[in-house]
Amino acid sequence: MRILIDAMGGDHAPEAIVKGAIDAAAEFGVQIVLVGRGEAILKSLTALGLDTLPKGVEVANADDVVTMEDDPATVLRARPDSSMVVGLRLLAEGGGDAFISAGSTGALLSAATLVVKRVKGIRRAAMCPEIPTKTGSTLLIDCGANAECTPEFLVQFALMGSLYARKVQGKAAPKVGLLNIGSEPGKGTPLQKETYALLTKAAELGLLHFTGNVEARDVPLGAVDVVVADGFSGNVLLKTIEGTASLMTSMVKEIFLQNALTKLAALICRKGVLAMKNKMDYREVGGTMLLGISKPVVKAHGSSDARAIRSAVRQAIEAVNGGMTEELHSQAAAVSDLLKRQ
Repeated sequence: MRILIDAMGGDHAPEAIVKGAIDAAAEFGVQIVLVGRGEAILKSLTALGLDTLPKGVEVANADDVVTMEDDPATVLRARPDSSMVVGLRLLAEGGGDAFISAGSTGALLSAATLVVKRVKGIRRAAMCPEIPTKTGSTLLIDCGANAECTPEFLVQFALMGSLYARKVQGKAAPKVGLLNIGSEPGKGTPLQKETYALLTKAAELGLLHFTGNVEARDVPLGAVDVVVADGFSGNVLLKTIEGTASLMTSMVKEIFLQNALTKLAALICRKGVLAMKNKMDYREVGGTMLLGISKPVVKAHGSSDARAIRSAVRQAIEAVNGGMTEELHSQAAAVSDLLKRQ
């Protein structure tokens, strides 16, 4: 298996990307291709105390870099020789099995759609991060790629999220919930009401396991395995959860540092506190899958360090091994038939 990585994308590129790639190659036994400026990548090796590329790691040169200031809509034309575009082109041409980038989210989504292409029948690719919950984790689709959606988009998001949970995460019958302001079927705007009806029919056809509306407060409790939302609402939910997690972590730290007795309590609870911290750490998850693209593409966090890149590689490997593309083709056709009958 060959995993392509944008060596120049992210706040800590290329040093952290190179270190994470080397660690992943050694741990997972896959071939890693670092796409980017060869000279900069070799300098990163020197900083790590290495004279040559270790076994399992190679370089594909790309002279340009996509910046955060670049217009996502024109990046393919404006930056054809960038590490991101060259890496996606290699993926499309069969030079790798998956692609990872910590660069611009908008540019990655746009370029992946134009170069690697969407799965036939899928109207929009969507971002699908994994959110830690009380019972394990929940997939949120979409979290910002598509601010304005139609019921058709949301039904396809539900299908992709459910398929990913089943094929990659190994959940036999993942529960799918529609993000809404109440659990009753009649809640929400026309978008939610129409989507609810379509998801109910999709469930009757056996395409997924739809459990109804889910309120934001129930998402962290693990009420469902997949939360379906338009990109605007999904992004608000995601950022709220991230902020709350940060607040709670800060408050716990303050409590444990109050005096000698609470510091002793911290030592006693250290194992549990570290477990909670790791569960909330984005570096352990890896990144956000772009579902709907014909080959696995992972958007790593912009501030990814070596640990996060290693986790993103693990996530990409799981996506490749899950092999959900072919089944998504057939299920997308089934959803299209459902919509035509409305």
